[in-house]
Amino acid sequence: MDNSRVTAPIRLVYETHATTTDNEAGIATGWLPGALSAAGRRQAGELGGRRRDDGIAAVYTSDLHRAVETARIAFAGTALPVHHDPRLRECNYGRLNGCPQEVLAPLRARSVDEPFPGGQSYREVLAATEDFLTDLAARWAGHRILLIAHSANRWALDCLLAGGRLEDLVRAPARWQPGWEYTLFPGDRPGEPFRPDPQDTP
Repeated sequence: MDNSRVTAPIRLVYETHATTTDNEAGIATGWLPGALSAAGRRQAGELGGRRRDDGIAAVYTSDLHRAVETARIAFAGTALPVHHDPRLRECNYGRLNGCPQEVLAPLRARSVDEPFPGGQSYREVLAATEDFLTDLAARWAGHRILLIAHSANRWALDCLLAGGRLEDLVRAPARWQPGWEYTLFPGDRPGEPFRPDPQDTP
């Protein structure tokens, strides 16, 4: 066994699922499946173009349809393993799944610890993401792994691996970029205080 591989960090790449018809209509999809729009299908192809030759060992996605569809289009015709995990789902907005974004947005800050009516809190999403990362660390040390998920999962990654605060992240303006990078160290508990990547230290 290559012990250097076992103790090497996991390099995580996060990509949001491609644009959906709900996104274009201003709908907060939550745990509903969602479907990619024409623009989203094009974006999924572009994601594949960015990541097919990026040293990715495996892809993990939310099991919600819009994330599954993004990965299917992005990696069609490749041998890259793609896994679907319910722990990477968007926050469950409960009775507000499918409501207008303008209705949901003012409720985000109060839902950091208090669940949406009939749904989850963002803290619960963070806990599910932490559980997922613990399993990932046990299997993929020394590899580069792609995650395709939702905004709540990126906020969880920012908290667990980059020292962010949920209270700040849920209030920040929405933004998109072609991928976010994180480092997960084998043996770490993701929920422990943030430990920076030595490569990022000046």
